[in-house]
Amino acid sequence: MSQILSAVDALPLQTTDTTLKDSYLLGFDTETTGVSPARDAIVSATLVLRNPATGHEGDVVGEWIINPHRPIPSGASAVNGFTDEYLQEHGEEPEKALEEIAQVISLAQKKNIPLLAYNADFDVQMIENDLKRWKLPTLRERTQLSDYLVVDPLVIDREVSHRRGKRTLTDTTFYYGVHPYGDFHDATADTIAAVDLIAPISTLYPQAGNVAVGNLMAWQRDAHARWAKQFNEWLLSKGRHPVSTRWM
Repeated sequence: MSQILSAVDALPLQTTDTTLKDSYLLGFDTETTGVSPARDAIVSATLVLRNPATGHEGDVVGEWIINPHRPIPSGASAVNGFTDEYLQEHGEEPEKALEEIAQVISLAQKKNIPLLAYNADFDVQMIENDLKRWKLPTLRERTQLSDYLVVDPLVIDREVSHRRGKRTLTDTTFYYGVHPYGDFHDATADTIAAVDLIAPISTLYPQAGNVAVGNLMAWQRDAHARWAKQFNEWLLSKGRHPVSTRWM
C-alpha cells in the first residue's frame, strides 16, 4: 500500500457539515499529451493529501510518471517537458499507475474528502477516460456515489473575487500571494499551489471558506452557471461561440 493510500485509509469519515476551510483535501493535477480528455492521455499525475491543521508541512504526496504508449506532440512536450524517450524509459505502465491513483481518489471520496483540482472538470475527465481506455473501473464505478465531491479553486475565485485579468493558475496564485513549490506545469508544483489557494480565499472571502462539504457541489455548480451566463453574453456580443454551462 502506497504512503498516500495508507494516509487516506487512516483518516476517519469526514462529516458533510465540515466547512471547506476546515476540510481535508486531496489535491490532484495531471500533465497530458494534449487538451482533449476524449483523445489524449495522462503522462504524469500528482495527488497531495492536505491536513488543514498542518498546511503544506504535513502534506502526503503521491507522484506518478506514466508511459501513455502513444507519441507526445511537440506542443505538449514544450509545455510539460516530457519526451517520448523519457516516458518510455521512466514511465510506469498505465494499468498499474492509473489503478493506484484511482484507489486513492475513490477511497477519499468515500470518506467525504474532496478532490481539489484547478479547472477540475478537465482532470476528472482525463482520469475517467484513461481508466476506461485501459479497461479499469472508473471512479464512479468504484465509489458507487451519485456525484463527485470536487473543489475547483477556479470556479470559486470567479464567484467571489470579481477581478479583472487572466485566471490561469499562475495568475491566480499571484493574486492571492501563493508562492509555488517548484515550477508551474509540473504536476506536483501545480497541485500544491492549487491546494494552497484555499486558505487565502477562505480568509478574504469567508462566504467561500464556510461552505459545508455537503453543499460544495451545488454551490460551485450555481457559481459556474452564473459565470457562464455572463461570459456567454459577452461572447455572443462579439460573434463568438458560447462556452458550456455544464460543470462536473
